[in-house]
Amino acid sequence: MARKRASGDGDCGSWMDTYGDMVTLLLCFFVMLYSMSTLDQQKWEVFVKSIFPNSGDTPQIAINEQLSEGEYDVSGNLEMDEQIQDPENMDNLYVALMEALTAAGVEGVNVSRQEDYTFLVFENQAFFGGDSSVLTDDAIMILDILCDVIAPYNERIAQIDIMGHTAQASEINDIQTDRVLSAMRSAEVAAYIEKKDVIDPSKLVGLSYGMYRSVDDSDTEEGRAKNRRVEFLIIDSGTDIKSMNDYYNDYYDSLNAGSVQVTGTVTEEDPFSPVNGSMEEAASTVPEEEINPPDAAEEPVEAPAE
Repeated sequence: MARKRASGDGDCGSWMDTYGDMVTLLLCFFVMLYSMSTLDQQKWEVFVKSIFPNSGDTPQIAINEQLSEGEYDVSGNLEMDEQIQDPENMDNLYVALMEALTAAGVEGVNVSRQEDYTFLVFENQAFFGGDSSVLTDDAIMILDILCDVIAPYNERIAQIDIMGHTAQASEINDIQTDRVLSAMRSAEVAAYIEKKDVIDPSKLVGLSYGMYRSVDDSDTEEGRAKNRRVEFLIIDSGTDIKSMNDYYNDYYDSLNAGSVQVTGTVTEEDPFSPVNGSMEEAASTVPEEEINPPDAAEEPVEAPAE
């Protein structure tokens, strides 16, 4: 009878054991490398969104949060860093703004990235002195940071709206002084950005709302402090420009829902707050000669009755 040949399967165990041990060790090695790396959550969200645009919720970022040392270091991920620095991706603009303002120690700023625009609200910065449209040193520092960040995104920005707001005091504000002060302040900010030559001047729009777009009750000093503010609306190119009501509704719906965080505490020295005992605490006023020169023969405007 013919002898059966051995199948040869009996010697497989030794090399399979060695191969399994090697794969296990490699897995442990890569897990160890991953555990030693530091991943920035905000950069990861931007990276994922750039690959899957319709995934996840719209990120709302509040700057100057308490950050641990090294939180913004991403080790061994050059592709992600390139994504963050890519000026063609407008989702990266809010991250760049947040990082730059945080590094400068600027508090009380909300940076919100929506579908086709970036919204900045300065709630705790003294852009102007009381009854004045002259930019403070802090305002100039903040605007310099803003200009440096938006410069690479010039071609991707359709328009920048600069909104100036005042607060209604205990007495009804004088109509002319309230409107003129608000307009002069937004114009000063727009003019400063234009002088920096970082964006097409035709894209800069100054808006003055006076006291008529309040976000809180003006019966208290805390409420008036929130109402005196500066806002920037940076609209992406290639998108339809909506009405301001639509932009405000989107942003403040998120704010009221608690998805936008405000860092720092509200102080008396915020946008449009009174400085050195000025009269803006009682009403928004501009020196009479600044509105009507002494030689001008204009009729005085009376404050409306409440």
